[in-house]
Amino acid sequence: MEEPHRRIRALHTESTVTVYQAYSPEIGRPAARDGRFPAAWKPDRMTWIKPSFLWMMYRSGWGTKEGQETVLAVEITRDGFDWALRHARLSHYVRGLHTDRSAWQRDLKRAPARVQWDPERDLRLRPLPYRSLQLGLSGEASARYADEWIVSVEDVTPLAHEIHARVRDGEPDSATRLLPPERAYPAGDELLAHLRP
Repeated sequence: MEEPHRRIRALHTESTVTVYQAYSPEIGRPAARDGRFPAAWKPDRMTWIKPSFLWMMYRSGWGTKEGQETVLAVEITRDGFDWALRHARLSHYVRGLHTDRSAWQRDLKRAPARVQWDPERDLRLRPLPYRSLQLGLSGEASARYADEWIVSVEDVTPLAHEIHARVRDGEPDSATRLLPPERAYPAGDELLAHLRP
């Protein structure tokens, strides 16, 4: 079956969805230990969450880039994730979807969340011809994320390094078996109609 051009692919259950972030060890390790972000985490800054594990690997260089050495799998409530989607706006202007550029800018400035659709990645982190969601949270959404939505936080840096090692060693099948089992997230038009360019 052919992949749709834009789809949310995620590890999810009936009540939760897992998203990924990468931080310095000073933030990532306490977050994984305590199940919540430490005081060093800045809730007033925009924080980007990614349901795609391989997109996070692309962004963090398999957890090797400076300031991104600790990869976290953050399990959050689906209610929270869906709230963010409902209140999100596209991070770029799209003629026909938005009334005009200035209305889009005003709307985006007020929105507590924003969406980018970026090329999904394969095991070698090459872009694929379809896109996955990145969700930026700020203001109310960022506070809700940190204080209400988090169910668990796991340090998956060792998993990232193990998968990367198998890719480097020419063992793609073995690496693929270790990937989180992501599947289409059931977000219908009610959640995504305003976010599809």
